[in-house]
Amino acid sequence: MDDINKLLEVLRNFEQEHRDLDEVLIRLQEKNTVDFLQIQRLKKRKLILKDKIIDIKNKLEPDSIA
Repeated sequence: MDDINKLLEVLRNFEQEHRDLDEVLIRLQEKNTVDFLQIQRLKKRKLILKDKIIDIKNKLEPDSIA
């Protein structure tokens, strides 16, 4: 049960960081002077987080195809 709580905590942190990156990307894209390299890095980090979120969710709720 403790492992599940740890996974849930990590999941919440990843989801929060993912939302934060969304907000940062929106703000950056609204500015006239945009650093495309910075936006690219943030988007890449966001994708990595999304993969980690999916992985944790799969560990918490494995598919039951049986």
